[in-house]
Amino acid sequence: MVILILVIACVLGAIVGMNVPMISYTYSSYLAIAIIAALDSVFGGISSVINKKFDFKIFITGFFGNAILAILLTLLGKKLNVDIYLAAIVVFVGRMFTNLSIIRRYYVEKWTNKIKEKNKKDSSEN
Repeated sequence: MVILILVIACVLGAIVGMNVPMISYTYSSYLAIAIIAALDSVFGGISSVINKKFDFKIFITGFFGNAILAILLTLLGKKLNVDIYLAAIVVFVGRMFTNLSIIRRYYVEKWTNKIKEKNKKDSSEN
């Protein structure tokens, strides 16, 4: 079911991406920071699923809250003529790498344990 939803989302994203006009330079920084904030939330959600601490309400509020806060920081920075959004990028990207390392470590350990079990099973059969 999840794979079907992912395939449908990818197809819809590709169709919309090809038919929507280009984002103007004026709004590109807002969109970029919102995407980075949203990706941070997605990686955080995957990490919390692995740690068995996932809560959908926390995920949704974090997803939209992070994106809105990042957009507001970008807007404030534009008004003050200071690149405040760079601080948000550093924080969000740092958290993304932390969550990605948790995800990677989980799957590497899972893969290693599976190989050990297979080797143990093969050696006990001989």
